[in-house]
Amino acid sequence: MKPIVQISLDLTNIDEALETAAMALRAGVDWLEAGTPLILAEGLHGVRKLREAFPKIPIVADLKTMDGGYLEAEMMAKAGATHVVVMARAHEETIRCVVKAGKDHGVEVMGDNMICPDMVAGAKWLEDLGCDYVIHHIGYDERRGIAARGERMPSPLDQLREVVNAVNIPVQAVGGLSLEQAIQCPAYGAPLVVLGAPLTIDADAFKTAEGDLESSLRLICEKIHAYGDITKA
Repeated sequence: MKPIVQISLDLTNIDEALETAAMALRAGVDWLEAGTPLILAEGLHGVRKLREAFPKIPIVADLKTMDGGYLEAEMMAKAGATHVVVMARAHEETIRCVVKAGKDHGVEVMGDNMICPDMVAGAKWLEDLGCDYVIHHIGYDERRGIAARGERMPSPLDQLREVVNAVNIPVQAVGGLSLEQAIQCPAYGAPLVVLGAPLTIDADAFKTAEGDLESSLRLICEKIHAYGDITKA
């Protein structure tokens, strides 16, 4: 598949999220993500506002679902989300419920392997249970906590090739990637590139980053889209 650029709207204000989304789409971003902070702050209202403003753009609702899988996915689908996120550490039945809701309501399911003891096995588990995509994810608190102790901060690139080679569904790498690393993801065989903190969002304040963000995003999108069809590394 051709690479897809997704912007994570990890913001806490819907007006700022709408402005950032419009700017990102002008720059060439393909998908919008209602990030977890935005969902916590604005809920279904935020997703509905994004859908009203951008009727034809895919919207990922980063629910990080751990329980109540069918209802959460159904609610977000009815609000206008096209993709929902369920955690690999959820119970098997929860993942199955989200997958069923996806089929019933026409949304695709992204399975997140964050904090799996075996990240590769977690990715395969999500595929086996019917997820449409894998999010290979090193969490925000994990990264920052390890770095604060003076240890090397883990990166999703550490095992990205292994995850890509373990599954037959598209993979997205998330978690503290630098600009250069995000652009490299398609070279690892991961066609879904998410841009968020710290690339486009101030990770400490959860607000839009300073600087000429639109020009930077346009350059990033051009480089990622230039990869063409993505195959496994």
